[in-house]
Amino acid sequence: MSALTKAKGFKKSRAGTYLSIGTTAFGALSVVKQARKARGESDTLLLIDAVVSAAAIATGLAILVRELKRVGDDDVLFG
Repeated sequence: MSALTKAKGFKKSRAGTYLSIGTTAFGALSVVKQARKARGESDTLLLIDAVVSAAAIATGLAILVRELKRVGDDDVLFG
C-alpha cells in the first residue's frame, strides 16, 4: 500500500475527519480576528471578506459533520 493510498484512507477515516474539523475550527479564530480588526478600522471590504470566509468555514464544518455521520454509519463498531 503506497503512502498516497494510506493518506487517502486516513482522510476518509473518523480520525481524519476529526482532524479536519479541528483545523477548520482553528481557521475560524483568524476570521474572528479579521472581523474585529475590520470593525475597529471601519473597513467595509475587510469585513465583507471576513463574513464570506465565515460562511465558507460554516459550510465546510457542515460538510465535515455530515461526512463524520457517514463514516459512523459505515462503522460496524460505531453503531
